[in-house]
Parts: sequence; C-alpha cells; structure tokens
Amino acid sequence: MIQIGLFGYGCVGRGLYKALQQTPQLNATIKKIVVKNKLKPRDINHELFAYDKEEILNDREINLVIELIDDADGAFKILTVALQNGKPVISANKKMLANHLEEILLLQKKYNLPVLYEAAVAGSIPIIRSIEEYYNIDTITHINGILNGTTNYILTQCFKEAKTFETALKEAQLKGFAESNPTMDIEAFDPTFKLILLLAHAFGVVVKPEDVLNFGITQLTLFDIQFAKEKKQTIKLIAQAYQTDKGIAAYVLPKFIGEQHPLYNIHEEFNAVEINGSFNDNQLLKGKGAGGFPTAAAVLADIFALSNQYRYPYLKQQLKPVNFINNDHLLKIYVRYATDEQFEAFHFHQILARYDGNAYRYAIGYITIKQLIQAKLNQGKGAFVAEIEETPIQINSGVKIPIKNKLPAVESIH
Repeated sequence: MIQIGLFGYGCVGRGLYKALQQTPQLNATIKKIVVKNKLKPRDINHELFAYDKEEILNDREINLVIELIDDADGAFKILTVALQNGKPVISANKKMLANHLEEILLLQKKYNLPVLYEAAVAGSIPIIRSIEEYYNIDTITHINGILNGTTNYILTQCFKEAKTFETALKEAQLKGFAESNPTMDIEAFDPTFKLILLLAHAFGVVVKPEDVLNFGITQLTLFDIQFAKEKKQTIKLIAQAYQTDKGIAAYVLPKFIGEQHPLYNIHEEFNAVEINGSFNDNQLLKGKGAGGFPTAAAVLADIFALSNQYRYPYLKQQLKPVNFINNDHLLKIYVRYATDEQFEAFHFHQILARYDGNAYRYAIGYITIKQLIQAKLNQGKGAFVAEIEETPIQINSGVKIPIKNKLPAVESIH
C-alpha cells in the first residue's frame, strides 16, 4: 500500500484526492495533508489535515511525498528532507525544479530515490515519459511548444474574440486560469521553467532560468494583433529548443505563425508540444495545460510509475551546459517600441524594415540571443517582441552583417 503525505490542497490537490477515489487499482491512499490555513473550510474529513510539515516528513508509515504547493523555497526544503528520510517525491512545482535541478539530480543519485514531475510540464500531456521511453534511442533535434495555458487562453481571446489583452487577462483570472498576480505566466517565466526541465530530458543540458531568454505578452496591443492578422498569421507564446551547428539554442518568445504551423490551431487553455526526432520526424502531443483533474492525471501517472526513476537518456555525466545558447545565434525579430531609447536597446545586426508612425513604431530584423537578453535587461523590456517564423541563421565568425538605417514598412514579414 502506498501511503501518501500530501503538501497542499488547492485545485490540483483536490483533483488528486478525488481521482484517487476513482483509481483503487493504484493501491494508494492519502494519509495526511499539510496545509497552511487552519481556518479555511475543507470539503473532506478534517482529520486528514495537519499544519506542521514534520507530521508527514517524520511519519514512518508515509512512503511517498507529493508536494503541490506554490512556494518554491518551501518545496525544495520538503523535497530535500523527504529524500533524506527515505521517501520518494512527486512534485508539480516547476519553479522549484528549474531553480534546483542540478541539486535534485545529485540528491536522487545520493539517496537512490526518484523525484518525478510529469505534472510540472504541460499539464496532462505525458511529455517527459514520452521523451524518456519513446525517444530514448532517437536524437531529438527540435522541441517546440505552447507550455502555458493562461497565456494561450489570453491570446485566443485576443485573436478570435477581438478582446484587448487587459480584458482577456481579467477573464482568465475570473475563470481560474490566471492567478491574481499573473506575472509568472504573462511574463513567460512559467514556460521557461518547463523548458528547462525539457532541456535536461531531451538534450542532456542543465541550465538555470536566468540563462534562458524569455519575453512575455504583457506589452501586446491591438496593433500587434492587427499586424499579424494582415499577414494571415496569429501570435503564440512558444517555448523552443533545438540543435544548431554550434550547440543548443533555447528561448521562450511570442511568435508569428501561419496556419500551416502545427501550433496554429491550439486554442484556449490547451497546451501542445511538437517533437522532431531524427528517426520519428515530427509528432504533436496536445492536452489541457491547466485545471485540477488534468494535472492530477499526471500525478497519478507518476504514482503508477514510481518504481521507474527518470533515466535522463541524453544527460551528460558532467552537470554543465554543453555549448548552450550560442551568443552569435541570430533570430528574425519584430519589435514594436515606443521611444528611441527602447529601439536603441535592440542592437540589430540587420534591419529589414522600420516604420515610424504617429501612434506605433516597429522594426523587423536580425538580432542575436545575447543582444535580446541584454535588451530585456535595459530599455527594451517595455517593448513588444516576437519572433518571425523562419529558419534561424548563424553569423560567420568575425563577420558582421551591415545594418541598414531605415526602410519602409514591409508588405510581408516572411
């Protein structure tokens, strides 16, 4: 019998409790649930609840710890002590996992216990197990995905229902897709954490969140939406990682994509991940990325697979980035900006088009990942940035592409 100590009883915790009642074949039961708020009304037997983490961590009968809390620091402490006490851990805390992945890998090796986290990436989509088991003898060349249900819901409302970003965000909050403080989602930190976990499994690369370029959708306006529609395109917040001739490029950016793109018709709170392998070619996995039951389903799968630790088939023996993010890697970028200072923060290697209007100003051109990271740290943070669908190119070592000063607005962004 699996005796579970559960940390957190929010949306996913409640979904897990109910799902376990319907899956007796797992032979698992929740013995104790630790929560913070003693006064909050609960919909199940109050005797299950406790308020001190030691009641789970020091209980010898509990042989599995599941943490579903939103405190990354607290979650890491729980994970560490649980492993020290001989208890495997299942987690859905992508921020904690991304921030401490290298340490967690070492802890798993030290205590020979699994830390499983399918629920931390893409909700109900079994992406990690798919990479671990189906692609373990293939070579993954490209992962491309919508990994955040909140932003995908917002973008769907903006494009299909012609709503403003602010209106769509409020609706997402009312429906429970977005938190009262939605920064982690709309500023693209959440999909960045998930991409870091996928990097370890798909490419054998361990990096920190600050190493991964990310721009969110906070600055999206009706102008950007109309710009995309005129080109018969949409905008999606896409996390991607792929092999280049010099290493692995990985980033999270809004992206203009056409109707032929596999992610074009992924709407509402759904997530989707496209995997390209040397043997398997392109495959697309789609599922709900938010909600109690979809995420709980991923936790149930981890309980079922508890005896199978992750193998990290692509992970190198040394826990170091291997040629990660070539600083000279070029992307084709659209930047809609407000001031000259914002524009100057983006040091384009080549400008293909630049438009200065009374209300809106934008530029299209090639820029490196390193320059985009620097721009975000400086004046460029307030601009809207989106990648334009195109096969990335490399700068030849020591050769600079000349910058054109100013060109008229383009008729096509291809």
